Amino acid sequence: MEFGWINVFGAGIVLFLMIPNIVYAVKNKNEKNVCTDKYMNITEQIGRYACIILMWLPLLVWKFGFASVFEMLLYIIGNGVLLIAYWSVFALYLKKKNKNRALILAILPACIFFFSGLLLRHWLLVGFSVIFAIGHIYVTLKQFSPTTTVQNDK
Repeated sequence: MEFGWINVFGAGIVLFLMIPNIVYAVKNKNEKNVCTDKYMNITEQIGRYACIILMWLPLLVWKFGFASVFEMLLYIIGNGVLLIAYWSVFALYLKKKNKNRALILAILPACIFFFSGLLLRHWLLVGFSVIFAIGHIYVTLKQFSPTTTVQNDK
């Protein structure tokens, strides 16, 4: 299966990743990012927005699709499982914030982006997923450092 210039499945995945984050942001308007390392904050944001765009837009990819039906099913089922895990941990995180849940919430989106990039052979997405993972995990861990009073995952 090949996509045109937009991957509707990828756009749907991004939408399902964003919904809990938007709900969280609305409910927790006063939370601040306590990470003071501006380079890691920038790394996280570059990785995040590049992955969001590359999930649905095939920049620098000559064939945007799957080599086989098996890969397409793996993409749909694998991302479905990762999204269910993400939403489940997010629900638990909303009830009780802790470092382990926040770390899982930092890792799962990066896994979704990485997994998608590999199956789509979208190497730019794979690269940016690694950049996002490094930045997002670092910033998340800083939110839960012993000197931090505000604890959140963003």
